[in-house]
Amino acid sequence: MRTFAETIKLKASEIGFSKVGIVAPEPLWTEGARLSDWLGRGFHGEMAWMEREPEKRSDPRLLFPEARSIVVVALNYFTPHQHEPNSSFGKVSRYAWGDDYHDVVREKLTELLFWIESQDPSAEGKICVDTAPMMDKAWAVRAGLGWLGKHSNVITKEIGSWFFIGSLLLNIELDYDTETVEDHCGTCTACLDACPTNAIVEPYVVDSRKCISYATIELRDETFPHDITENLDGWIYGCDICQDVCPWNRFEQPTDEKRFEPRNGEKSLDLDSLAEMDHGEYVTRFRRSAIKRTKLSGLKRNARALK
Repeated sequence: MRTFAETIKLKASEIGFSKVGIVAPEPLWTEGARLSDWLGRGFHGEMAWMEREPEKRSDPRLLFPEARSIVVVALNYFTPHQHEPNSSFGKVSRYAWGDDYHDVVREKLTELLFWIESQDPSAEGKICVDTAPMMDKAWAVRAGLGWLGKHSNVITKEIGSWFFIGSLLLNIELDYDTETVEDHCGTCTACLDACPTNAIVEPYVVDSRKCISYATIELRDETFPHDITENLDGWIYGCDICQDVCPWNRFEQPTDEKRFEPRNGEKSLDLDSLAEMDHGEYVTRFRRSAIKRTKLSGLKRNARALK
């Protein structure tokens, strides 16, 4: 007879999640210390929100006091398309080609939570998808979904690193997964060598201030630092270089989630159209898209830097 934890995993797979693990909500002391060191070195740049409530990031019971278990899920977003080599267009990171992952992952976790509650009326939970103060990658590693790669993304043997992470904090105790995945990066330095701005300052450590993804999405300055401008290589929103060169992504698999297919078939954005875009058109065009994160002013700045 299956345990409730096993049944939850089967239901999560039925809903569409690629991998799932269940762990105890024990504090992430080691990972929290690493985060504090990273913040102390200023590697978060202008992302001041990362400094808020560090204790909640390390201890999920401060976020949801009733937590007794954490269901950690991975959702594959890889679609087998490539950017067209056209200098009049700016490349968009693969994760933002389709609908906003926050909405998609949350919808699926909501379905899972409702199902759990239908099976156990005493069950209550809290859904976390990136915006909550949860150390998503650390929980994915602890739940045995994969290992932290040298580019700081979680890697799996089954589907590489093209996946989103979500968590469901539950007030019920379940059987926990205790096995983690060994680090299989070995002596490979492909991601460090390929990063055009040397943002991966050492294995497993990224200085956001040097990162093209950070600059094109999170940075609010009117212009880019010189080293970013000189190395954009056509990226207008995000950057996939470190994942593109990762040998483990030879195991990438197309997602079954159609909402991650490129919207309007676009993997890039027309620079001239962005330059002329007004706010109304921007709101309509990027509704329910992760690209809205950078705002219209950010997209226009990015387009100017590519011209």
